[in-house]
Amino acid sequence: MKKWLCFLGVLCAFAAGTATAEQNAEQNQNKEEKMTKPVVYFTKEITPESLVKIYHRLGKELPGKIGVKISTGEPGGHNYLKPELIGKLVQELNGTIVECNTAYAGRRNTLEEHLKAVEEHGFTKIAKVDLMDSEGDFEIPVTNGKHLKYDIVGTHLKNYDSILNLAHFKGHAMGGFGGVLKNQSIGVASSAGKTYIHTAGATRIVDELWSKLPEQNAFLESMAEAAKAVADYMHGNILYINVMNNLSVDCDCDSSPEDPCMADIGILASTDPVAVDQAAIDKIWSSTDVGRDHFIARVERQNGRHILPYAESIGLGSREYELVDLDKE
Repeated sequence: MKKWLCFLGVLCAFAAGTATAEQNAEQNQNKEEKMTKPVVYFTKEITPESLVKIYHRLGKELPGKIGVKISTGEPGGHNYLKPELIGKLVQELNGTIVECNTAYAGRRNTLEEHLKAVEEHGFTKIAKVDLMDSEGDFEIPVTNGKHLKYDIVGTHLKNYDSILNLAHFKGHAMGGFGGVLKNQSIGVASSAGKTYIHTAGATRIVDELWSKLPEQNAFLESMAEAAKAVADYMHGNILYINVMNNLSVDCDCDSSPEDPCMADIGILASTDPVAVDQAAIDKIWSSTDVGRDHFIARVERQNGRHILPYAESIGLGSREYELVDLDKE
C-alpha cells in the first residue's frame, strides 16, 4: 500500500509539474507574442507639443537628411495638416517637407502651380519644401509584387537618408481612406508613378489614367506594393504618424472636400505602417461619434480595409499591435 501511495504521489507530482510547465510555456508564448507586436502610441491631444512628444516616444532617431512627407493640400481644400501644427516638429528635425506633383488636373500637377500652392498654404514659412519629381523620376524595385514590377518616384528621393511619414488620416474617394500607407505610396510617387499605381501597372502615361482603372482590390494592393517599395528603398528608416483631425470622407487632394463628419480623435504613431493605419481604422470603428457611420460608409464603399491584410501579407507590417495611451501615463 505504501509503495502504491508513493507511486500515486510521484504521478501526481509529475502531472502537476507537467501542467505547470505547460502553463509556463503558454505564458512565455503569450509574452513573446506581446513582445513581437509593434507598439502604437496614442494621444487625444492634437497640438504642436503633443506631436513632438509622440515622435520622441517612438524611441528611434531618424538618421541623416530627413524628408517630412505630408500632403500639401489641393487649393480650395482646408483639411490638410496646417503649418502651425507640424512646424515645431519639422523644425526640431531640421526636416525638409517633401511632396510630388499630382496626376490629375488641378493646381498641384505642375511644378510652378504646386510651388505657388505650397507657399499659399504657409509651408515655406516653416521649412524648405522639395517637390521630389521636379527634375524627373526613377524606378525602384517592387519585390514579389502581384501587380507592380516597380514603383516610380521622384529623383530627389535619392537625397534623403530617412523619412517622417506624417499623414493626415481621412477618407478618400478612391481608396476609402488615406493614412500613412497612401502617403507613402501615392504620395511619394511621381505623376507617372501615381498613374502606374492607380492603374495597377497598366500604364504610366498620365493621359491614360482614367481609361485604364483596374478593379478596386488591384488598386488597393498596388498601393501596398508601392508603399513597401519605398520602405525597402529607405532600408526601414521611416517613422509613421497619423493625425486624426478634420475627419472628412474626402481627401486633401480634393479642392472641394466635404466638411469633417466626425470630431477629432487624436494622434497615432508607430514604427510599423500597417499597425498605425489599422489602429486608426479601429479608432473609427469603435467610435460613438454621430458621424462614424458616414465615414465607415465611405471606407466600405471602396473596400478600403482590404489594403491592410494585403500589406501585412507582403511583409510591410502587422495588423496586430499593442496600443499605448500616453494620456494615461
